[in-house]
Amino acid sequence: MEKLKKDIENMVIELGYYIYDIEYVKEKNDFVLRIMIENDDVITIDDCIKTSKKVEEFLDINDPIVEPYNLEVTSPGAERELKTDEQIKRAVGKYIHIETFDQKINGTLLSYKDGFFQVKQNNKSTTKINEIDVNLIRLAIQF
Repeated sequence: MEKLKKDIENMVIELGYYIYDIEYVKEKNDFVLRIMIENDDVITIDDCIKTSKKVEEFLDINDPIVEPYNLEVTSPGAERELKTDEQIKRAVGKYIHIETFDQKINGTLLSYKDGFFQVKQNNKSTTKINEIDVNLIRLAIQF
């Protein structure tokens, strides 16, 4: 499965997207190979279709999965959790939500460097947060 994930990741990068996650799960009675893609802007249905077609072509020839399954290509969502350093670095300049042990902060991620987040809050103050204290960081929609 790791080789399959790497092959899919290479195809997705070739198309100009990033992999948010790849999962192979059983949902009710069906298996699902779910590929979540992202980019620096917005993922559209056309992006998902283009990626799905490319992956389908590859799987028609090189499919290591023996049981029947459904292929899904999707966006991880507008308020997706930022799971990796790479995802966090791509979120610099975007509006985020951070939860620590004692506070919840919304604001624009100004920087992520040396284990610290610099966030400009809605009230215009700037907060520095150690990543060790963070329970959750995700993109957020600003109202």
